[in-house]
Amino acid sequence: MSAHSLVPDWGVVARAIHLLAVVVWIGGVWLVTMVLLPGMRKKPPMEWLAQFTAIERRFAPQARVALLLTLLSGLYMLERYDLWDRFAHASFWWMHLMVVLWLIFAVLLLVEPLVLRKTLAERAARDPEATLARMIRLHRILLALALLVIFTAVGGSDGLF
Repeated sequence: MSAHSLVPDWGVVARAIHLLAVVVWIGGVWLVTMVLLPGMRKKPPMEWLAQFTAIERRFAPQARVALLLTLLSGLYMLERYDLWDRFAHASFWWMHLMVVLWLIFAVLLLVEPLVLRKTLAERAARDPEATLARMIRLHRILLALALLVIFTAVGGSDGLF
């Protein structure tokens, strides 16, 4: 809000919500990828699986809310500032990258309770070490992509590209 008006600039509010939601979402991915999963290597297979499942069940709803807020605030900013035409220009490639990242995580968060949870338990029962190693690799790839998207989105929105 400016000193001259009691009405906030809803575009600025949307951008703040967008950034906070991304911090919660990708911050959680960072914690799981860089702290929790590597620490699971020291635990017996059924213990790490039970702990990971418990953590994931607590974090997934929070990630879904953050993902939804990211979508809604992003759509609001596109409409508020009439930015839709940017998707027609290659120079705004970083906006496409944001959408791709959002879609990847949206699919994962929707499929996870339906398919991935069961598949994880089955694979961990057969080969717990390989399953954990695969989870760590996948999380590292997703985290690296997320960090790249954040860097390019901030850089792109501020004229770096």
